[in-house]
Amino acid sequence: MSTDMQSLFFSRTDLDRARTESIVSDALTGCDDGELFLEYRQHEGLVFDDGVLRAANFDITQGFGIRAVSGETTGLAHSSEISEAALRRAADAVQQVRHGSGGVLAAPPPGTNRQLYSPDNPVEEIPFTDKVKLLSAIDSYARGLDSKVAQVYASLAGEWQVVEIIRGDGSTSRDIRPLVRLTVSITARHGERQESGSHSVGGRSSYSTFIGETDWRAVVDEAFRQAQVNLEAGPAPAGEMDVVLGPGWPGILLHEAVGHGLEGDFNRKQTSAFAGLMGQRVAAPGVTVVDDGTINDRRGSLTIDDEGTPSAYNVLIEDGILKGYMQDRLNARLMGMAPTGNGRRESHAHVPMPRMTNTYMLNGDRDPAEIIASVKNGLYAVSFGGGQVDITSGKFVFSCTEAYHIENGKIGRPVKGATLIGNGPDALTRIAMIGNDMKLDPGVGTCGKRGQGVPVGVGQPTIRLNAITVGGTG
Repeated sequence: MSTDMQSLFFSRTDLDRARTESIVSDALTGCDDGELFLEYRQHEGLVFDDGVLRAANFDITQGFGIRAVSGETTGLAHSSEISEAALRRAADAVQQVRHGSGGVLAAPPPGTNRQLYSPDNPVEEIPFTDKVKLLSAIDSYARGLDSKVAQVYASLAGEWQVVEIIRGDGSTSRDIRPLVRLTVSITARHGERQESGSHSVGGRSSYSTFIGETDWRAVVDEAFRQAQVNLEAGPAPAGEMDVVLGPGWPGILLHEAVGHGLEGDFNRKQTSAFAGLMGQRVAAPGVTVVDDGTINDRRGSLTIDDEGTPSAYNVLIEDGILKGYMQDRLNARLMGMAPTGNGRRESHAHVPMPRMTNTYMLNGDRDPAEIIASVKNGLYAVSFGGGQVDITSGKFVFSCTEAYHIENGKIGRPVKGATLIGNGPDALTRIAMIGNDMKLDPGVGTCGKRGQGVPVGVGQPTIRLNAITVGGTG
């Protein structure tokens, strides 16, 4: 598939660019905002389970969504058929929202020539047989690590998405987005006990970034290490105690318990625990949280968002003070603020809304070993699995997939079944120490909101939170 974005949606269909622009312009006349979103996507997934290639999928999806915005009202019509006839039908449908608007189409977003990732298609990068050989090699290597290895699961997924956004004034934005992921899960058995460990890596890049032998062996080794830790884990303590969160993936708690509450729609509707607190202290001194969609090759990064706005480095909380929200065009306009490059949608069949990109906490000045040593009796949480958050109240419950008991300033035995229970805004005020070891997650996050999933990144340094409720099994 050619990466010539100038002609992808017009050379392969009966769409004519000039007529398409005219249809979009007519449909959005009298509206406040809107756009035509064209999408072409290739996706593949291979699963190697228990020594056998269990699944191999390849899909192509394409289509368009035309959106008209009038006041707070949004009309979206979409189709998997890219044709002038389908576009005209959809344009007629969205014109129904022309009421109560200012009648002046909002200015288009600024353009950008920045490119944060390669336009090359990872799906076509290496032959299918080589992908199968890779997964087979992973399976063989994992089984050879230890006699305790009982089952191995390995998967490889790649995606190549091309988007073009045409606005009512004829302005156009384009982007090509690769996305890959490698996952290995290992089940280990010792006696009658059986436990699993899993590790994934990924990003907006080619497969070659992750499938060199040194790279994939590191993924397998980490999955096996986690399985071994879980085999040795004892019951988790319970009660109120100091908790140390490790760097990287534990930033998922920040993403869920705090990040969603800083999205523009929840604050405009006054349903966020952070609504009305702009300029006020919402976190302990030293806490700075940013959402940054401009990091090269990261899973959550975007050259432009799904409304055509260039992504940005957005400071949300600075030294504990609330500084900003993440905005799409609709909520920014209604709140009298500027779009921040956070308008995202799952596909052409979905409306954009404020969503995170790569959300993380900046470094502090404390050594991680010093933070551990400061805790007499507590929990060291290295990785999280599932969780639940209430945006309005900020209350959260998160399950730890790897955690350790801290005893007299030292990391002790691994524990299983620990959950963290608290309130996001309150937890921000309980941060007592911030490490100097900030890192991002390995490139595996997917965020769900109102039925839509988009790739995201998280990160943080090691941090200590005072007096957090821990649900345990001991």
